[in-house]
Amino acid sequence: MGQQVRIAIKGRDPFWAHAFQVEWQDQFPERALRADAAGFFSAAEEWLNDVERVAAQTFCQVIRAPKDPRRRAWLNSLIPNRDKKW
Repeated sequence: MGQQVRIAIKGRDPFWAHAFQVEWQDQFPERALRADAAGFFSAAEEWLNDVERVAAQTFCQVIRAPKDPRRRAWLNSLIPNRDKKW
């Protein structure tokens, strides 16, 4: 497995977010997306095209997380009224 990336899977609602998980496990049972405590997933970079395809099938969006979570916290502190998408 190559480089790992951190991603968020955002569904239209909880039903579709769960549908992504079910569909991913059905299509790629050998590829486990590892969830962390913050709700992000760790995946091999070479899987991203497949992740985005399954996300589109289940009305979800794939968002790449920053490599340094402290940077996001710092940016959020600079723009306190920013519409949070995470």
